Amino acid sequence: MKKRLLFISIAVLAMLLLAGCAAGMNPTVGVPDVEGKSVGFWSGLWHGVISPVTFFISLFTDNVNIYEVYNCGNWYDFGFMFGVSIIFGGGARGVRRKSK
Repeated sequence: MKKRLLFISIAVLAMLLLAGCAAGMNPTVGVPDVEGKSVGFWSGLWHGVISPVTFFISLFTDNVNIYEVYNCGNWYDFGFMFGVSIIFGGGARGVRRKSK
């Protein structure tokens, strides 16, 4: 009984913690940046590829962000996630067959 209560408590705490990390609405999506254009798929792809380095730098400075807020929406998001999946493997390693 105590193990079950502990497990439920940990599960509820984990769900609350994950819910607190959920992304909110970006009010600047589709708003042109300083140069008058929003970034799209290719910039998202590049930002996804360099995201590990950008994340590390963003820990020590306020001038560097991981995600470009002046983006054109879904295409930027797709490019960013595609770039991240390229860097972190994207599940291709799970398809390997074990040799006997």
